[in-house]
Amino acid sequence: MLYEEQMNHNENILIIDDVETNRLVLEEIIKNMGYCPILAESGEQALEMLKDCCPQLILTDISMPGMDGYELCKILKGKEETKNIPVVFISAYDNPEDIVEGFFIGGEDYITKPFISEVVKARVGVHLRLHEAKRDLMQTNRRLQISVTEQLKQMEQEKKNILYALANIAVQDSDNKKEHLRRLGHNCKILAQGMQLSPLFEGKVSDTFVDTIELAAPLCDIGNIGVPKELLQEGKVLSDKELEIVQGHTSIGAKILKDLNASNDYNDFISTSIDIVQHHHEKWDGSGYPSGLKGEEIPLAAQIVSVAELYGSMREESGRDREQTLESMREYAGVMLNPDIFEICCKISRQLS
Repeated sequence: MLYEEQMNHNENILIIDDVETNRLVLEEIIKNMGYCPILAESGEQALEMLKDCCPQLILTDISMPGMDGYELCKILKGKEETKNIPVVFISAYDNPEDIVEGFFIGGEDYITKPFISEVVKARVGVHLRLHEAKRDLMQTNRRLQISVTEQLKQMEQEKKNILYALANIAVQDSDNKKEHLRRLGHNCKILAQGMQLSPLFEGKVSDTFVDTIELAAPLCDIGNIGVPKELLQEGKVLSDKELEIVQGHTSIGAKILKDLNASNDYNDFISTSIDIVQHHHEKWDGSGYPSGLKGEEIPLAAQIVSVAELYGSMREESGRDREQTLESMREYAGVMLNPDIFEICCKISRQLS
């Protein structure tokens, strides 16, 4: 199942820039996409306009007289009526520190000047699709809260809807293929089932956890939608600056899922997904990212995904058979991988795809 819902092209996009030329360039690009641009010269003017309209996306310059783009974003994210509107920063600067600061205060993306029409169209399209998916899913959660009994009946299907909608967006912006994601989910489930038979994980891996990790694991790189596509190409050598941007996909993905999380007792799927998305690049010896977690500090779901992901990648990329793959992985046990989970992986490897 793929998320292929067509946009209705009635979307309003608020463009904020103190330079008229920039506003006009973006206005023309947005019009050519079939959307409705709304122009503002300053953050103060934008706030006044937002009292009468609710755009689906905001493009704001960072450096402006008076209220800058960062201050505007903080105000928007602090208001109930505007906190869910995605904000994309536009700037002539591409300093990684500026980009990270933008994400930290709630921005969804970053577009640099001079504008490249196809880049603007791609980024705007991604965030409109994502905003619509998030909006639909939040509305679904609110409807399900009417009846706890009805919520429990529909939860499995709703989890799958979230998975397929978001995973499809990630596939569009990366080299990951749908079959790779399906295999990752399957292998995580098999590995978790094997852990249920080990006294080392007694009480830690329930049947619900097994089912949930199968659905959640394919979302591990969903944050790639916030990374320039050219940086995700297989075999590309990255500079330190580019590597920092790519590694930021863990925080971007976690933020997306946190925005979807509702305040009830039945969204274990979302909480497990957040653990995986944010921490699947942590390493057992503490040398991973983004938090440098070590050993059991790493969420169990993320530990499982690390093992299954490395197994699948090695088999797919090099064509190794099962035994060759496990032998190559052994050097990472206790360094990158939980050694106990790796040993269980070896024992049940014939069941892995």
